[in-house]
Amino acid sequence: EGKNPKGGLNAKGRASYNAANPGKPGLKPPAPKPKTKKDAGRRKSFCARMEGMKKKLTSSKTAKDPNSRINKSLRAWNC
Repeated sequence: EGKNPKGGLNAKGRASYNAANPGKPGLKPPAPKPKTKKDAGRRKSFCARMEGMKKKLTSSKTAKDPNSRINKSLRAWNC
């Protein structure tokens, strides 16, 4: 319900995570088109981190699957 079919979490999913973890900083929506320099750095960092996870932590089948969660999130962030 909180997962975006195109990848990542939708607003409802982010809100439920933030409610369940009150001491942690809140989750922000993806920054596919950076509006500020800070968003651009956030996007660059996310893309580098997720590409590394894709290489090391997923099977070759999952890495090639266009419907895997990791590939959907990379598309959502325009990585």
